[in-house]
Amino acid sequence: MPKVTVDGQELEVPEGATVLQACELAGKEIPRFCYHERLSIAGNCRMCLVEVKPGPPKPQASCALPATEGQEIRTDSEMVKTAREGVMEFLLINHPLDCPICDQGGECDLQDQSVAYGRGATRYDENKRAVTEKYMGPLIKTVMTRCIHCTRCVRFSEEIAGVDEIGAVGRGEDMQITTYLEQAAEHELSANVIDLCPVGALTSRPYAFEARPWELKKTLSIDVSDAVGANIRLDSRGREVMRALPRVNDAVNEEWLSDKGRYMVDGLSKRRLDKVFMRKRGKLQQASWDDAFKAIAKQLKSDKSSIAAVAGDMVDCETMFAAKSLLKACGSTLIEGRQTGLDYDVSNLAAVNFNSTFEGLEHAKAILIVGSHIRWEAPLVNVRIRKAVKRGAKVFVVGPKWDTTYPAEFLGEDLGVLNDLPGEIADAFKDADRGAVIVGGGALKGAHAKALALASDWGADFNVLHFSAARMGGLMLGFAQKGGMADIAKASPKVVLSLGADEMNFEPFADALKVYIGHHGDRGAHAADIILPAASYAEKDGTYVNTEGRVQFAEKAVFAPGDAREDWTILRALADALKVEVGFDSFEQLQSAMIAEVPALGEEGLADYGALPKADANAKAEGTMSAYPIKDFYLTNPIARASEVMQRCSSELLHGGELAEAAE
Repeated sequence: MPKVTVDGQELEVPEGATVLQACELAGKEIPRFCYHERLSIAGNCRMCLVEVKPGPPKPQASCALPATEGQEIRTDSEMVKTAREGVMEFLLINHPLDCPICDQGGECDLQDQSVAYGRGATRYDENKRAVTEKYMGPLIKTVMTRCIHCTRCVRFSEEIAGVDEIGAVGRGEDMQITTYLEQAAEHELSANVIDLCPVGALTSRPYAFEARPWELKKTLSIDVSDAVGANIRLDSRGREVMRALPRVNDAVNEEWLSDKGRYMVDGLSKRRLDKVFMRKRGKLQQASWDDAFKAIAKQLKSDKSSIAAVAGDMVDCETMFAAKSLLKACGSTLIEGRQTGLDYDVSNLAAVNFNSTFEGLEHAKAILIVGSHIRWEAPLVNVRIRKAVKRGAKVFVVGPKWDTTYPAEFLGEDLGVLNDLPGEIADAFKDADRGAVIVGGGALKGAHAKALALASDWGADFNVLHFSAARMGGLMLGFAQKGGMADIAKASPKVVLSLGADEMNFEPFADALKVYIGHHGDRGAHAADIILPAASYAEKDGTYVNTEGRVQFAEKAVFAPGDAREDWTILRALADALKVEVGFDSFEQLQSAMIAEVPALGEEGLADYGALPKADANAKAEGTMSAYPIKDFYLTNPIARASEVMQRCSSELLHGGELAEAAE
């Protein structure tokens, strides 16, 4: 490890580190615009200049200079100070005075660094350059006159997202950043360039002119739009969530967030259920909580145990445990979380877990994907696979073709191909020091056992990729019948509690009293006989478990609208109406009871599910996958379907149309 001296402080730095990283290890702040820890080094903004000896007697860009033995680095000399002032002066030559009307105001690297490292006056009095605006779709607003050509957005699109949609045209003063043919950026991670942009050139179109950062309350939360469990921050003002931003968590989402997780938050305030409704003479009419609870109690008067609960895709663990406690007190065990009818063995949770972990997947040298459209089901896992491919991994896919962001070999739609794989695939896995088999939700029925046998034979990691934020938490709490939803229907319960279950088929429960406890007027509410308005993920504290078994906690950002209440309080009040004891009167008591039953839910981090079950060497895969479970990436849940932004993305980016105006 080379030894260097930074401003008189001697330290050892890792082999291959840059001078900029050495300075940061020494606790020195180095200004930068183009350099980013997760992107390749461009070295084109020149803001990170330092003085290095031995070397030429001039400032050098620290981001692109390797740290070597015996270097003396100065970050505070007069030469460095003058050089940084000069660079900042050049950067501001063409930059417009837009700060009062720029959405980046208060979060702008250029503002912060011009105050800290710039001169107090300008010597430039020529005309400023102007650049025409570019159209980058319904999510990204552009004011390209502000662009300082750091190329972070270009490098992110090419290196992380794997979609070469943004690039530079022209040279020198005529250089412009644009999407090719000025089309919308059509990928699931496009809005991350907004976070990366150090100036106000790329900002959020839906959030334009809405709020300043100092007006907002910041709450730590978890993204529930898929099963990755990305760490997010909800920024709210009053009772409205204004935006969602990613938080850094290297083990889960690094610092990226899918467009759906970021932008579906405008749906939190639209099509909300904020009153109790009961169906009378075929129509839903407003009612009171008391009337609703009495109707449920009346239905169960002869047999309290004739009640079932179905958990939706975005429910927190506390809500599911409260429902389980209520049903247990009533004498029922009819609980299910796989609302779309999936049925698979959950006697060993390791067999339905993402065992590689997201970080571990990056080091796989061979990857077999069975029945999963990973770009839509888990865009951030797709990013990890792309990193593995950059390190030399080979990828094979069983299922219908989709646009991968890396070289991949498709083996057809017939799951039976797993029974007789070409020899070169088995060789690729046996030659790899680490392999991974990933089974998507759509292939669990036909290929789970065979995929497990292949992984066991190859010594590869076995993974199941769920696409519901509530799935692993629900399985840990026992929300799974042996026959899935079919078993619930066979039991013919008199009351069915739908906990935000909007994707389930309500037809088998035509004779039951259907009680929808949820937050949006979506499919579940349309089918319900009684609607009890509940809180969304942003309006309650809750525990979520992602597809790799990672337990995470989300905090309450805002209050629910109108008469809506947190789910557990509704279930607690229903217990009183049914005259049963559930054992908790507060959220703390509920959480303690849940952790006492499932201790893993009380420890943030990866849950231990034990060893994988013994694989069946004679297992056979059967069936054909003609389509994946997710038909529209932007409209997979009731919040997204209520979101105007997500509807616009679906219409424009997936279906090639313009969203109709109200008058149309």
